[in-house]
Amino acid sequence: MSKNKIKLNILGLSYSQTQSGAYALVLSEEEGERRIPIIIGGVEAQSIAIKLEGLEPPRPLTHDLFLNFSKTFGIEITEVIVYKLEEGIFYSELVCKKGEEIVNIDSRTSDAVALALRFSCPIYTYEEIIDKAGIVLDFDKKEEEEKATLTARPDGTKYSTKTTDELKALLQEAIEDEDYERASNIRDEINSRE
Repeated sequence: MSKNKIKLNILGLSYSQTQSGAYALVLSEEEGERRIPIIIGGVEAQSIAIKLEGLEPPRPLTHDLFLNFSKTFGIEITEVIVYKLEEGIFYSELVCKKGEEIVNIDSRTSDAVALALRFSCPIYTYEEIIDKAGIVLDFDKKEEEEKATLTARPDGTKYSTKTTDELKALLQEAIEDEDYERASNIRDEINSRE
């Protein structure tokens, strides 16, 4: 039995309102209005945020190491599939290709998304999962509220008194210190000025 796959895009990350220290990764269907919020840990959220923000860490993070390792041995991830939702937990798999051989590898969804960003491969799910977990939002006021939530940073305003040159120096310092959350906040402030 073949199921129709639905392509998902990464809409953003926000601080989880329900679990301390956790984040909500929001995926949206490409051809529709439904969103899937997935609670993930801080480390995975940081790894996803770094790629979304276009930051380059001075040393490879775990997901970067996985990318380098895979490419060295000629293995590609061609797609990520969120294939099951059970008791509030999303299950995903990496579809990997080496030569003509294709192998599916079980993965946490947060790791799978972080790797999909690095391999520039699509993320899919099935209709039954979107039916169970999908949320539809009103597209006037709610969309603006959602964007504000997805981009909100608790300390985003503390850089407003700095000059752009000072911010660029702080950004470089934050990257060298591997403080990617601070780097992301500084990058947001710089981008808001451009």
